[in-house]
Amino acid sequence: MNKSMKLAIAAICVLCAGVSCMQAANSKPFVIPEIESWTAGEGSVRLSGRIVVKSEKLGAVAAALADDYRTMFGREMVVAKGKAKTGDVVLQLSKDKTLGSEGYRMTVGENITISAPTQTGAYWATRTLLQISEQTASHELPCGEIVDKPQYALRGFMIDCGRKYIPMSYLRNLVKVMAYYKMNALQIHLNDNGFRQFFGNDWMQTYSAFRLECDTYPGLTAKDGHYSKKEFVELQQLGEACGVEIIPEIDAPAHSLAFTQYRPELGSKEYGMDHLDLFNPATYTFMDNLYKEYLQGKEPVFRGKRVHIGTDEYSNAKREVVEKFREFTDHYIRLVESYGKQAVVWGALTHAKGDTHVKSDGVLMDCWYNGYADPREMKRQGYKLVSIPDGLVYIVPAAGYYYDYLNCKYLYDNWTPAVIGREHFDENDPAIEGGMFAVWNDHVGNGITVKDIHHRVFPALQTLSAKCWAGKNVSVKYDEFDRLRCELSEAPGVNELARHGKKGDVVVAERLLAAGAQLPIEEIGYDYSVSFVIEGAEEQRGTELLRSANAVFYLSDPESGRLGFEREGYRNTFNYSVEKGKKVTLTIEGTNRATRLLVDGKLREELAAKPLYVVNEDVRAHNMVEGTLSHEPVLYDPKARINLQRTLVFPLRRAGNFKSTITNFKVTVVK
Repeated sequence: MNKSMKLAIAAICVLCAGVSCMQAANSKPFVIPEIESWTAGEGSVRLSGRIVVKSEKLGAVAAALADDYRTMFGREMVVAKGKAKTGDVVLQLSKDKTLGSEGYRMTVGENITISAPTQTGAYWATRTLLQISEQTASHELPCGEIVDKPQYALRGFMIDCGRKYIPMSYLRNLVKVMAYYKMNALQIHLNDNGFRQFFGNDWMQTYSAFRLECDTYPGLTAKDGHYSKKEFVELQQLGEACGVEIIPEIDAPAHSLAFTQYRPELGSKEYGMDHLDLFNPATYTFMDNLYKEYLQGKEPVFRGKRVHIGTDEYSNAKREVVEKFREFTDHYIRLVESYGKQAVVWGALTHAKGDTHVKSDGVLMDCWYNGYADPREMKRQGYKLVSIPDGLVYIVPAAGYYYDYLNCKYLYDNWTPAVIGREHFDENDPAIEGGMFAVWNDHVGNGITVKDIHHRVFPALQTLSAKCWAGKNVSVKYDEFDRLRCELSEAPGVNELARHGKKGDVVVAERLLAAGAQLPIEEIGYDYSVSFVIEGAEEQRGTELLRSANAVFYLSDPESGRLGFEREGYRNTFNYSVEKGKKVTLTIEGTNRATRLLVDGKLREELAAKPLYVVNEDVRAHNMVEGTLSHEPVLYDPKARINLQRTLVFPLRRAGNFKSTITNFKVTVVK
C-alpha cells in the first residue's frame, strides 16, 4: 500500500470517527422557552435525590425544586451542604455578567451544576431541569452544557378580571404556569364594565366591577366576586417566590363605570358614565384616595415595583378634553411614582396629542394600537415600550372579533416583541422592554368559563414564552414545537386543562357507578367521551350524576327534571329526561365548542354556541307575541349578538345520590 493510499484511509477513519461522535452526542433538549446555547455531551445522569446549596441565598430555590420534583415525579429530594456527589444538583451564585439578571449556566456531567448571578436565574434553571426531566420515563438529564438568558426583560400576560371574575385559585395556578415557562409579568385588570347596548342602553344597569377589597369607599367592591387585600398580597408573594411580578391595574379615566355607578357625580355627562369627568375636582380626590389605600405604608397592598394606571380610550373629541386627559395621565404617573413605584400606562398619547406635558422618563407604555400611540414617536419621547399589538395578541373569547384563539403559528414564525403592529424595530432595541398578550372578557354573560379561558391562554402562553425569551432565535420548526409543547405539563401540580392520558385511553372505568362514589380524577377536559348504561328510576329534581369543584352534571336538573349541567352559574339542559324503567346507553361528548348527547349511539342534541337577540320594545309590540320567544332576551340592539357558550369540562370527582342503576361507566380521551 503506497503512502497516499494510507493517508486516504486514515482520513476516512477520522471522518468516520467524527460521525460516530456526532451520533453519540446528545441533541439539544426541547424546552419552552428554547435554550439559547447547548454544548452537547454524551450519556445521561440520573438525579441522586440531593440538592447541594453553595449559597444561602439559593435556599428557597432549592426548596422549591425539591417540592416541585416530588409533586411531579413522586420522589423526595433533600437539601444538603458540603461536597457534591454523583447525580447531585448543585446550586451556586456566579459573577458572570454576560448572563444578565435572569440568565444561568447548567452543566450536566457527573453532577448537575447550576450557576447564576441571581436567584431568579437559578430558579429559571430549575424550570429547565424539570421540563427536561418530565420528557423521559427515567427523568434522566442528557449530559452537556446549557447557557441561557432572555432576549427581552418583560414577558407577560394581561387578564381582564373586571368584566369577568377570575377566582384567586386560578390566578395562583396561572402564576405557577407562567413561572414554569419563564413568563415574568402578570397584569391584572382590576376594573371594567360591559357594553351599554347589551344592558338596555342604561348606564346604571350596565355591568361593572371593581375587584379589590376597599375600605376607603365601602360598597365599591364587586359583590359577585372580589379579592381581599390579604389574598391579593399573598398572590404577589407567590409571584415573588417564583419570578412573576404582579402588575395591578386600576383603569381610569375611561372604563370607569364601577366608580361612577358608586359616585354618579363623577361621570361625564357628555361622553358617558364610563368616562370620569376630568373637569370635576372630586374625580381627582376620589382617585387619589383610592391609590392611597393600596400604596401607602411600609407594607402596601401593591407590593411590586410597577403599578398600571390605565389611561385608555378616552374621548378626544375636543381639544380641552385632550389637554385634561393628558393632565390626568401626568398627575397619576407622578402620584404612583411618589410612592416609589414605576408607572405603567396604556398607549394613548397619539390619540390624545396635545400641548400638556406628560412625563415619559421612567414610564412604561403598553403599546396596543399604533393609531392610539405611534410607537416610534413614543420611543422618541422617551417611553419604554411593551409590545402588545391588538391585531396580533388580543384574545376576546367567543366575541367574533379579535381572536378567539391566537394564531400561534403566525406568531411563532413571524412575531417578536420588536414587532408592534406594522412597526418593526430592531431586535433588542433598548426602547422595547418586552412583549405581552391579553385576554379581554368583553362579552359579559356569554357563558365562557375560566376553563374556556385557560384553554385559549395555555397555547398562547407557551408560544409567547418562546418568542419573548428567544426573540427571532428559535430553531425548532413550528410543527415540531406544536407537537412537543403538548407533551409538557402546565406546571408542577397544575392541570387546569384536566388532561389525562392520550388519545384513545380509557381513564376511568367503573363496572357499577354507585351513588356517592368517589372517582380517581376531578374532571376531564376537552376532547372527551363519557358513556354509561342507565336503567332509569324516578329521580327528584336536582339529582346529580357527578360533581367536581367546578361543575355539576344533573340526571334531573333542578327546574325541568332533564339531563343537564351547571358551571359558574350557567345552567344548560338537554331536551331529554331519564325515563323510569327504561334502559339506554347515554354518551356525553365535550369539545371546546359544544357539548353533545347521544342516546344508544345516535346524536340526540348538540349544545353549541347559542345566539341571543332582542329587538327594541317598539318593534316587539308589532312583530312579537308574548311567550313565543324560545330563548331569554338579553340584548336591546337588534344588530348586536352575544353567543352563549355551552361547553363543559366534565365533572368526575363525586357521584350523586341517584336511584337509577348506572353500569359500564367509561371516560375516554378522544383527542
